[in-house]
Amino acid sequence: MKSFRDKRRDGRPHPARAEQSRLHEASPAGRQQAAPAERRETRPADRQEAKPAPRMLARREGTLPAERLPLILEVAPNADYALLDSGAGEKLEQYGPYRIVRPEGQAIWQRALPAKEWERADAIFTGDTDEEGIGRWHFPKTPLGETWPMKHDGIDYLGRFTSFRHVGVFPEQASHWDHMAGLIAAAKRPVKVLNLFGYTGLASLVAARAGAEVTHVDASKKAIGWARENQEMAGLGDKPIRWIVEDAVKFAEREERRGSRYDIVLFDPPAYGRGPKGEVWQLFEGLPGLTDLCRSILTPKPLAVVLTAYSIRASFFAIHALMRDTFAGMGGTVESGELIIREKSAGRALSTSLFSRWVA
Repeated sequence: MKSFRDKRRDGRPHPARAEQSRLHEASPAGRQQAAPAERRETRPADRQEAKPAPRMLARREGTLPAERLPLILEVAPNADYALLDSGAGEKLEQYGPYRIVRPEGQAIWQRALPAKEWERADAIFTGDTDEEGIGRWHFPKTPLGETWPMKHDGIDYLGRFTSFRHVGVFPEQASHWDHMAGLIAAAKRPVKVLNLFGYTGLASLVAARAGAEVTHVDASKKAIGWARENQEMAGLGDKPIRWIVEDAVKFAEREERRGSRYDIVLFDPPAYGRGPKGEVWQLFEGLPGLTDLCRSILTPKPLAVVLTAYSIRASFFAIHALMRDTFAGMGGTVESGELIIREKSAGRALSTSLFSRWVA
């Protein structure tokens, strides 16, 4: 399913406007003169399928998992990525060699760094100020290519200038990646990981490097292509990763029917999206069924299920309650809270998303 995660903090799924964005992307203009945006590869001629019947749900029996909340997972400035400053509706970030300015609706405070620091930016995203909107990158110093080399904890990958302001990675997810890698290493046995809505594959690469067998699913052929590039760039071409272009929900349903099972499931669904055959996804409608489906495809001795939500108009208490209900009778702990990035200049916290994870 193609995600519209640019609305990550807005929480207002605008299907009509999202469709307009998809139609725009299908035009030759493409990605800020480069590649199309994150997981947005649907064509105007997308076929509308009949809406499938919702998954039949019943309240799970058994003791609810223990709980830990609020849990605030923080990414601090590091050699690979840093939130240098923010304010006046924008953020100044360092992605590897490049200093980048992008809109940030939550930055309602004043900038801490002087203007001269912001003026040193290598790339500035301009255009539609709405987080759904298509825009362009302006390069004040010299024109830059579509991609550039980046690293995460020693894993090489490509940053990308996209027409929807994203750069091919969400650095706040590093907290989840590190936690997952620790679980895989501690298991001391073969581990199978399913990464739904996997985008450009950093989580999949981290899992594979830690020793897991990975299945990576995204509805965007372009995103899967980028993920494969990242795998080769990281020198992990020999690792067992299956790259699958398919609607995430349909794939998980088929895995349930086949009896395929996983030790760790990651899912990062959009607020609104479309699958390759016109399947429509609305987060509040689909999330309970998808969460239940993720439980149903776990192995008898699972390790974790991790949900990240970027654009819901709710607190983390909502997804926390959903996860505890869904994993009733399985023991373990449900941990829920927010993913934040710590600013380098004034130490302010920029919240990026909500999460809830069940850990055995």
